[in-house]
Amino acid sequence: MTASAIYQGFVTHRRIRPVRHAFRYRVFSLLLDLDEIDALAARSRLFKRNRRGILSFRDRDHGDGGDLRAWAGTQLARHGIVADGAIRVLCYPRLFGYVFNPLSVWFCHDAGGALAAMIYEVHNTFDERHAYVLPAAAGGGLQQQECGKAFYVSPFLSMDCRYSFRIRPPGEEVLIAIDECEAGMPVLNAVFAGKRRPLTDAQLALALVRHPLMTLKVAAAIRFEALRLWLKRVPRHAHLGSPAKLEGQAWPMTDPAPCPPPPIS
Repeated sequence: MTASAIYQGFVTHRRIRPVRHAFRYRVFSLLLDLDEIDALAARSRLFKRNRRGILSFRDRDHGDGGDLRAWAGTQLARHGIVADGAIRVLCYPRLFGYVFNPLSVWFCHDAGGALAAMIYEVHNTFDERHAYVLPAAAGGGLQQQECGKAFYVSPFLSMDCRYSFRIRPPGEEVLIAIDECEAGMPVLNAVFAGKRRPLTDAQLALALVRHPLMTLKVAAAIRFEALRLWLKRVPRHAHLGSPAKLEGQAWPMTDPAPCPPPPIS
């Protein structure tokens, strides 16, 4: 049995302020172990790596576009984290050559198999990407982490934000839940919850039947929901440039106000 798998489920977004706004979409993600991708691609008619395919994974879509294990190792080393075991990424695949991954989550393990860290790789619509590297709690299980926002994502959220992550690492189910606060107040909750399916051609074909244009839908949904927010007159914030261009400036903020728990509704 491979560690790689398909996770079928739903993405849910819920904005709390300054206006109420919510949506829910059915999606599927692939969990890909870097040591298994080539073997999976070799025996699959539908899934390919760095080649054209109905579904595919291209290294250039992630990290620095090169050796992904080396990139992950560099990111972890910068934070003093040792993860010399399995590295697995939860992401959308390319469908018919197209993909947009707002968030890819990397699960990095030590040589003994224990989860050592997560890398949250965020992409925005300006073709920029940024990685947040956070250590995992000992013992596995539900992970709870926090960090300040350091990368522009949406024009409807300022840089004065903080993320709180609640992660149930991939097993029979996976949970990626992010609570975001702005100026110390809860503003947004985003969740992906999925159930595991084996990564086989039969299951990939079933996923394609259910979601034939999923990656296009993801990109279209981002723009559609942005239009809805604009019509609701949610304030907008300009994109001042990439993090590299802004090095040494006051933005991005690294330690905004702590985020209280979101209200229950």
